[in-house]
Amino acid sequence: MKIIIAVGSVVVLALVALLVLSTGSSLEMAPVKSIGVSTPVTLAIANPHGVRRISAYVEQNGARYPVFEQSAPARRLFWNRHQAPLKVSFEAGKNKAPNLKEGPARLVVETVSNDFRGSTDRATAEVNVVLTPPRVIPDDLQHYINQGGMELVTFTVSGSWSEAGVKVGKYTFSSFPLPGKPPEQRFAMFAYPWDLPPDVQPLVYARNQAGTEATGHFWFKLFPKKFRVRDLVLDDKLMEKLVTSVDPTGQLAPGPDLLSRFLKINSEMRQKNNQQLADLRFKTEQKILWNGPFIHWGKEEADFADVRDYVYNGKKVDHQVHLGFDLSDRQNGPVMAANDGRVVWASDLGIYGNCVVLDHGYGLQSIYGHMHQIDVKPGDLVKKGQSMGIAGQTGLAEGVHVHFGMQIDGVQTNPREWWDEHWIKDRILSKLAPERIGAASETSDAPMPHKRKGKKKVTQ
Repeated sequence: MKIIIAVGSVVVLALVALLVLSTGSSLEMAPVKSIGVSTPVTLAIANPHGVRRISAYVEQNGARYPVFEQSAPARRLFWNRHQAPLKVSFEAGKNKAPNLKEGPARLVVETVSNDFRGSTDRATAEVNVVLTPPRVIPDDLQHYINQGGMELVTFTVSGSWSEAGVKVGKYTFSSFPLPGKPPEQRFAMFAYPWDLPPDVQPLVYARNQAGTEATGHFWFKLFPKKFRVRDLVLDDKLMEKLVTSVDPTGQLAPGPDLLSRFLKINSEMRQKNNQQLADLRFKTEQKILWNGPFIHWGKEEADFADVRDYVYNGKKVDHQVHLGFDLSDRQNGPVMAANDGRVVWASDLGIYGNCVVLDHGYGLQSIYGHMHQIDVKPGDLVKKGQSMGIAGQTGLAEGVHVHFGMQIDGVQTNPREWWDEHWIKDRILSKLAPERIGAASETSDAPMPHKRKGKKKVTQ
């Protein structure tokens, strides 16, 4: 009798252990708000014993439509103990469930653990089934674009849509409602970035919440540009100055020697700082803040999209692109706002040193780098010609100058066009307020204003 009781106790304890050991699972579904013809769904599954079955279905109007099923051999007693978390993706939508209709529905995912317990985890999402694609119709104007420069296109969106703008290769530019018009009549200022080949076709696009996208072609003519390639010779004295200016403590760009620290700053920090600039596009206002042409001051020491090969001891050690103008003036000279705007950045920015960024509305922003002193703060409204501080040589700057740049929706573009009052009226304002400016020109090739050259060497 005692033996039977002992055996029974062992069995009971074993069953309890099985139940305890089979816990600790989780199922997470990436946010899904809408599904359409074919919508990707991503799952994160964690279970130390693995999963025996994964199934997904859509519930709508009392019906259940399977959209995904995946199974593995069952392991009820000799299960795995240390299965790595899984990421599983599948498509949900009308392609998998032809009877789906437009309207509300529920997406359900279930997993069954591959162990003795066979427990079920469940994740659900209330979704909207969107099957009608949007439509987008661009204007019939002629668009002339300088490579590295900008243009503006207007278009109309209809149907169900949640996002609309312009695509130029890998770059995407937001759109805004035309002033005084309903939301479906829109415009987008966009760049033809310097680094794209000359055969890329800009497109207007509209996308609905389910990810279905429509595109439209518009007439354009590109004026290709050949950007300068220059050698920039490094020596230990120059690198010591630049590295110390950006990272005096050695914490931001550690390395075994001076050259490795400089290269880390010039490459990795440059990429990080340019992304910080790009992210300022989210701080734009939906109205025009600028007034007339932008101010051009100082001598041009370096051009937009100068390609620089960095040479050390006769060997090329790096290759970067300078996305702005270096404008030199005089020692301790004021840094003036090129146009009316709101300060969205006023602080150190790595290779740009002490930097100010102004928002001019609708994604247009100007950049002022290497300042010795900053006299404005984020949120300040400044007027064209107002002093914002003093020029300097902070960041990656060999001499005193201002790095002046401009960007549209986070993509840096050639500022030269914005120094030209005729270009601004012809290519931008005429399309936003034709009753005030006049009809858009169909013959302009967006001429560039006269260049002023200097001789002073600069670095960033």
